[in-house]
Amino acid sequence: MSVAWLTLIVLIPLAAVVSRSFDDGLSAFWDDVTAPQAVAAMKLTLVASLIVAAIDAVMGTLIAWVLVRDEFPGKRIVNALIDLPFALPTIVAGLVLLALYGPNGPVGINIAYTRVAVLMALLFITLPFVVRAVQPVLIALERDVEEAAESLGARPVTIFRRIILPALKPAILAGVGLAFGRAVGEFGSVVLISGNLPYKTEVASVLVFGQIESDNTTAAAAVSVVLLAISFFVLLGISFVARRGLHR
Repeated sequence: MSVAWLTLIVLIPLAAVVSRSFDDGLSAFWDDVTAPQAVAAMKLTLVASLIVAAIDAVMGTLIAWVLVRDEFPGKRIVNALIDLPFALPTIVAGLVLLALYGPNGPVGINIAYTRVAVLMALLFITLPFVVRAVQPVLIALERDVEEAAESLGARPVTIFRRIILPALKPAILAGVGLAFGRAVGEFGSVVLISGNLPYKTEVASVLVFGQIESDNTTAAAAVSVVLLAISFFVLLGISFVARRGLHR
């Protein structure tokens, strides 16, 4: 039953996209995915997603640590706010970011229609994935080993590097994988603040949307298949590293 459900919901739609991408033949597929605008959009998407995933790995782990190990006023509010990007429609997130960091924003910082804006939007959307992946592992960690290491004279940095980080590594990688996958396919939060400037701030999801609006669904499917393949192998690599870390 589970295999049938997976086939219906995931495999059949993916197969349909792959099939559609080759409607005009292999030569047309290659032309679609190597077009300068498509290459620029995919490059920006993948580089931005990798940067965002790396930042999320550090900041998400730090935020999870603070929420689990520290006590401070307003902790419950902060903990609830972490989930806000999950509940907020992404197009609303883009509108909020544009209002804050646009030409007339109250903070006095205008990053609208730049690649920095793309990174900001992706960071806002993806940060909770790492935080929520690491938090339960931190809560479940036994403090006895840390206390024993401290009593033997280990420095806090050594305790974190030799005891805590190895236990957190699989969870961090899992969160990073989810954040990367979300960033690659993100549309709503970047479509407004990025400006969708070809060769500059146009990400792959927006390019695909534009191709569909232009009734060029074959090219849209071709770009989607390439992104799907790259994301699959990146996530597969992250999963492999996480399993090795868990095994150790």
